[in-house]
Amino acid sequence: MSIRDRIREQLGGPEEKRAYVRSLFGGIASRYDLTNDVMSFGLHRRWKRHALELADLPEDGRVLDLAAGTGDLAAAATRETDGAVVALDLTREMLETGIDRYGTDAISWVQGDALDLPFPDRSFDRVLVGYGLRNLADLEAGLQEILRCLRPGGRLVSLDFARPRSELLRGLYFRYLEASTAAVGWLLHRDPEAYLYIPESLRRFPDQDALVEMLEEAGFSRFGYVDLLFGTMAVHFAERP
Repeated sequence: MSIRDRIREQLGGPEEKRAYVRSLFGGIASRYDLTNDVMSFGLHRRWKRHALELADLPEDGRVLDLAAGTGDLAAAATRETDGAVVALDLTREMLETGIDRYGTDAISWVQGDALDLPFPDRSFDRVLVGYGLRNLADLEAGLQEILRCLRPGGRLVSLDFARPRSELLRGLYFRYLEASTAAVGWLLHRDPEAYLYIPESLRRFPDQDALVEMLEEAGFSRFGYVDLLFGTMAVHFAERP
């Protein structure tokens, strides 16, 4: 069985995907941020700043960094607001890496599942997601949980890989992702499978317009997106009515 076939098998259902994502990211936590810098040539930091600008964080509100990984987006949020910032992730190793790096004074760290958030209804003014919606075991259920935890007028902002509109560019982009993720996975983790998950998960993830439709169906309002880097990345935003 090829590596891609093995990944596809692991992504077969919600429970399989949840277990695979937890194991995968647990194994790459220590070099996760370095890998992101290498793969994006550092541009992911600029894109996250753009996502924060679209989030328009309140001066004194509650912010959730969902699927936070090592919490770099949460850390950036603490510099934009005096409110409470919570970083939640499924993977303990990711959170431990973030705690070592950013500490616990400004960020509350929570291990939990995005499909069953351990927070009361209407807990947050903003929910930020950096490269996380694509990893949810059930995207529809995840959007419903986000909506439940947002206060009326609260905003979801999500940055993730996307699909260029041009068929030619889209084909070239996927070839680049397959080659670069295999190479980076081997060089930094000695495991080519570590990042081949990205193009495979992107194939299963809705494109920009389809994700907007899902946001509308989930009950969000004032939704839309901004393409970045010729549509290879996108920032989606939506509000709870």
